[in-house]
Amino acid sequence: MYAAVDLGSNSFRLHIGEALAGQIHIVRTARDPIRLAAGLGPDGMLSAESMDTAVRCLRDFGAILRQYRLEAVRVVATNTLRVARNAEALLPRLEEAIGYPVEIISGEEEGRLIYMGVARALGPQAAQEKRLVIDIGGGSTELIAGTGDAIRLVESFSIGTHPQSAAWFPGGRIEAAAFDAAIVDARARFEDAAGQYRAIGWDGAVGSSGTIRAISEVISRNGIGDGSMSLPSLLALRDKLVALGHVDAFDLPGVKKERVIVMVGGLSVLIGVMQELGAERMGAINAGLRLGVLSDLELRANRHDRRDLAIQDCMRRFGVDHGRAARTAAIARKLFERLAPQDEPLKAQLLRAAMLHEVGLAVSHTGAHKHAAYIVEHADLPGFTAREQRLLATVVLAQKGNLRKVREALAVPELARAVLALRLAAVFMHARVDADVEAIRLRMKGRVEIETPRGWLRQHPTVAAWFEKEAAAWIEVGVGFQVTQAA
Repeated sequence: MYAAVDLGSNSFRLHIGEALAGQIHIVRTARDPIRLAAGLGPDGMLSAESMDTAVRCLRDFGAILRQYRLEAVRVVATNTLRVARNAEALLPRLEEAIGYPVEIISGEEEGRLIYMGVARALGPQAAQEKRLVIDIGGGSTELIAGTGDAIRLVESFSIGTHPQSAAWFPGGRIEAAAFDAAIVDARARFEDAAGQYRAIGWDGAVGSSGTIRAISEVISRNGIGDGSMSLPSLLALRDKLVALGHVDAFDLPGVKKERVIVMVGGLSVLIGVMQELGAERMGAINAGLRLGVLSDLELRANRHDRRDLAIQDCMRRFGVDHGRAARTAAIARKLFERLAPQDEPLKAQLLRAAMLHEVGLAVSHTGAHKHAAYIVEHADLPGFTAREQRLLATVVLAQKGNLRKVREALAVPELARAVLALRLAAVFMHARVDADVEAIRLRMKGRVEIETPRGWLRQHPTVAAWFEKEAAAWIEVGVGFQVTQAA
């Protein structure tokens, strides 16, 4: 069984699922409408009260997770924690409360996971269908175009139900002029990208967020418009809301009282995006981010990790020499394993860093390792969290030159071993001594100890020169470096 926890701007949600016969069956769900985005002040800081509420919620979720034997758990945070200036201070509290790392994912990664969830729910019968997926969250909206399981275009837009409601429907008032202005504002957010989505086209459009499902439920249960999620029905719902004048006057079945204001903001976004894209109708589906996270965990368990595909795509994009990268990764693996690492996930990250260590050559040979680190940290790499990309970038930056720039990272013993493995692997790759690496003994316990066969350094004089530079670099950050020959 796997667990997915979604720290959204409106609600925190939990899914526990079990993979059976090609499907993921949800065995437990939990939801807490904590309205995190409402705790975000004009200064971009989350209030103490909102942070305390978030911690309390994750403490409750942690108690639920401990009731199950889980193969993997992934906790993802979306827009509000992406933009909150004090998110980094809150993360350790959240992680302690739930007992698992919390990943702040990019809007594009959020969109990819949403699409994965929708594709999984629709199943193989829709494998050739061209579809547009719209997800309107509390702080952002994701648009994803794809065919079957394959994503062709994904973008995240900084418009969601909370800021839209706060800006255009203050105090719950619903006025015609404000509603029309809210729709125009939404259209403006999507107009630059609309042409790309129209060019790709779609056989059907589906909405995956809770807000869109609530709108669909209200329309169908109350026979508004034609009873379906067509643009005329959405406009008819808008007219009904304007006629009521205030969210407190809304008493139609299909949405809880406290969610009416969320629905109003979401409706203005949905009308805007459908008008701008030229979409006449859509459906609503009870699938999205959480099912996508569960599907991704299942793929990783079956060794189909999207992160490895992202590395290959990045290498192609920047023209990395695959042969040189693969040789470096193979040497780094051998060296790292000799250092008796305890962190298996770190080994995978080291190998990915090795595959990308020369990506900076696409910018310039001068300072290529610095260019590479910047690219690795800031590139759109599907499947990676910002934290993982920072780790990759740190290892890539440390591949050569002085070690002062990563001194803080070297305080973590396992990470220091990964850095050593990549630095030596790059040296050995350049010197073309791949086969002779087997004869070298390597240790790192307090200091770096390298033992070569007798006469080995005479056979590889450039390596001997590099060892002198390595010794100076490590000694400068307080780590001894000793090279000896076997007796």
